[in-house]
Amino acid sequence: MKKLAIIGECMIELNGEPFGNMWQTYGGDSLNTATYLARITSQDQIEVRYISAMGTDKLSQGMLAAWQADNINTDFVLRDKHRQPGLYLIQLDKQGERTFLYWRNQSAARYLLQHPDYPKVLTALQNMDMIYLSGISLAILPETDRTLLIEQLRELKNQGVKIAFDSNYRPKLWTNLEQAQECYRALLPLVDVALVTFDDEEMLWADSNEQATISRLSDFGIPIIVVKQGKCGAIFCQNGEQQFVPTVAVDNVVDTTSAGDSFNAGFLAGFLQDKPLEVCCQQGNQLAGIVIQHKGAIIDKAATANLKAQFNA
Repeated sequence: MKKLAIIGECMIELNGEPFGNMWQTYGGDSLNTATYLARITSQDQIEVRYISAMGTDKLSQGMLAAWQADNINTDFVLRDKHRQPGLYLIQLDKQGERTFLYWRNQSAARYLLQHPDYPKVLTALQNMDMIYLSGISLAILPETDRTLLIEQLRELKNQGVKIAFDSNYRPKLWTNLEQAQECYRALLPLVDVALVTFDDEEMLWADSNEQATISRLSDFGIPIIVVKQGKCGAIFCQNGEQQFVPTVAVDNVVDTTSAGDSFNAGFLAGFLQDKPLEVCCQQGNQLAGIVIQHKGAIIDKAATANLKAQFNA
């Protein structure tokens, strides 16, 4: 059995129109990936552990119960009696594209590394096959904690733990562009699997095209690079060899929230079972294509129930 630890933050999600009809659920890029990955894989093949901090309030408890029902191991979701989860609001346009408003500066997850039980988490990470995190996982942390986490990941990498990273660049979470670039430059040499979206790379690094992104990431020595292109599909590069993997067109796009996160889940489900990278990308495309036909970051599990047997055949 492969063990994957996913580090990040989950927040309360409000979806709808301000002063209109709103509905409440939860989401967050890393938790979205953890949820879909746990839903589409067998526990005897892949154990998904979520690493974060939550409050002791009823909403936090309800979210933990929901994650456990999705077969996510929450043993190292630390509880903070002084803080609660963050909050975000999604607004959608007619094409299903979304904009976000966030309230997260005092969220429990932001202070994960300062929690008195965090050393136990760090010890547990030594026994993982892979650790997955995103640019958001880094951006929400205080700067000193961000630097410390990268140093800890360096030590874990030296001990043989693989690192997967989705750059997931969100400008509002960083003081400026240079701060984000400096942080990413420190982490990228540690990365074994880069799962990036071209739009983010273009915004952060001014990459002219996908080939520029692949070339730049290759310079960091990353052995496996996947560049997501939204509705077009994805390009993967392994040891200098590239291949484009198209996706199937989706006519009924309702909400693109979590498209990249669910792609990552489908990809990692294959990767952790040693499937060819083309198949991993196909799985990512297929899962994302289902997710974007529903509202919210976490859709009803019935919508993807058939994938578990298919992806684990």
